Amino acid sequence: MNVTFQSVQFKADQKLLDFTEKKVAKLDQYLDSIIGAEVIFRVVPGQDKENKVAELKLSIPDHDYLFAKKNAVSFEEAVDLAVSAVKHQLERVKEKSRFK
Repeated sequence: MNVTFQSVQFKADQKLLDFTEKKVAKLDQYLDSIIGAEVIFRVVPGQDKENKVAELKLSIPDHDYLFAKKNAVSFEEAVDLAVSAVKHQLERVKEKSRFK
């Protein structure tokens, strides 16, 4: 799976990118035909807590994409939440296709 990253108005360090790629790669165990993933990191100005945002857009066959956007105190936590949300979406997609 091809994973692309974008960080808005800051440069994400390699440790965050590696962490995110590892988490996103685990989604292959739920659906092995994932085409690619796009992850966008941004910081919401003016918020004291939970100002880190991770957006995850997953391209899969027969669908445009699955999407999750999560806020958290850290980018790692936001990535965990977004991956978990997309995982649930993948499970629903898999269940629907199983009954067709």
